[in-house]
Amino acid sequence: MAQRSTQRALSWYLQRITGVFLLVFALGHYLMVHWTESSGHTFDATVARLQNPIYVFLYLGFVLLGFYHGLQGIWNIIRDFKLPKAVYTISAVVLFVLGAYFVYLGFDTVLSVESWMNKP
Repeated sequence: MAQRSTQRALSWYLQRITGVFLLVFALGHYLMVHWTESSGHTFDATVARLQNPIYVFLYLGFVLLGFYHGLQGIWNIIRDFKLPKAVYTISAVVLFVLGAYFVYLGFDTVLSVESWMNKP
């Protein structure tokens, strides 16, 4: 039982920590990309920005933190209900599969931007 309490406490803390980091990422994104007109809102400006490794790192971090935070939040809501064990298991599998798929899509999008410039 102590193991379970420790794990839930860790999840609780990670949920808050990722929330703070997401706030910092979102504010940083807004300030760097949307604050001024000169920051570039065109497709070419976006592709050029994503050729910078710092932006790539920031956006990949945003994807990972966002999906962890979102899926953990959904899991916390599911855990609040007294459901049969089978529902918990199915929910966990579905969340994991969907999360892995969307993280893959996020990584694929961010990491393949450079190849978009060479397409007609």
